[in-house]
Amino acid sequence: MEKHAAGMAQTAVVPASGADAAVTCDAALAGAVPRLAFIGAGRLASSLARAFARQGATVAAVASRNPASARALAAVLPGCIATDAQGAVDAADLVFITVPDDAIAPVAAALRWRGGMAVVHCSGATDVAALDAAAQAGAATGGFHPLQIFSDPDLALELLAGASVAIEAPPALDATLAALAASVGLRPLRLPPGARALYHGAAGHAASFLLGLLHEATQVWASFGIAPDDALKALLPIARGTLAAAESRGLAGAVSGPPSRGDVGVMARHLAALDALGADHGAFYRELTRRQLVLVEQLGRLDPAALAAMRALLTTAT
Repeated sequence: MEKHAAGMAQTAVVPASGADAAVTCDAALAGAVPRLAFIGAGRLASSLARAFARQGATVAAVASRNPASARALAAVLPGCIATDAQGAVDAADLVFITVPDDAIAPVAAALRWRGGMAVVHCSGATDVAALDAAAQAGAATGGFHPLQIFSDPDLALELLAGASVAIEAPPALDATLAALAASVGLRPLRLPPGARALYHGAAGHAASFLLGLLHEATQVWASFGIAPDDALKALLPIARGTLAAAESRGLAGAVSGPPSRGDVGVMARHLAALDALGADHGAFYRELTRRQLVLVEQLGRLDPAALAAMRALLTTAT
């Protein structure tokens, strides 16, 4: 990781522009619009920097260990330069560090920060303490994690509005970050210190964990001859419908299928077939259904005897 930090600090493309670039951002943190810079020019930075620029924010500089990536992003941002990481720090009031998690602390420690400016990282799981080197130099530090998928930066750019962003910062910086978030349509979530690992781990259930669920379904369907691509095309509309129902009716109100009806007989047939298929297909079904029964109970439509019968079925040894 030291190699990564050194590369970020030494990749010179355009030098910073001298004393004018070192103006502190006390006013910015009090409510004015700060000059922004990004260290890291990957997919998240591409979406976020362009979103801010669309709303009139000044993205002054971009740095990357890959100079071509920095130049490509800077080229689509009005008035932006591609520079090295120190140049990005010197050119901005508020710096977004958008490098991989394990590189955040080394990158922060390799740079010269100043009092009155601010720096945030965009990781969901890494503590803000990774920026302690900047804090010790007098910079305000925080976290700004957009809760969106960035595998396609162009699509993510269009999907930012309406998404949420986890903010962890002291009051003045919090106000600045909340204003930036609102400008691009992001809804702020405030995280208390120490909550980032739980927040990020749980968020995965609503993101890539969905892919694991769909993969399990396609694997089971493959056992009776339906190709995975065809299975996915059939299953995605159901998934979208479930999410739409959750949005309009809440989680408990969106529950469907045998558990919602207390249909123990159907569940027993499911389990017999999945257990016969081998591997852990039945165990996977049991665990997910146990979690679903919590929602069914919240809904209050089934009597205790039906709930007990379903729980007993799910605890039966295979």
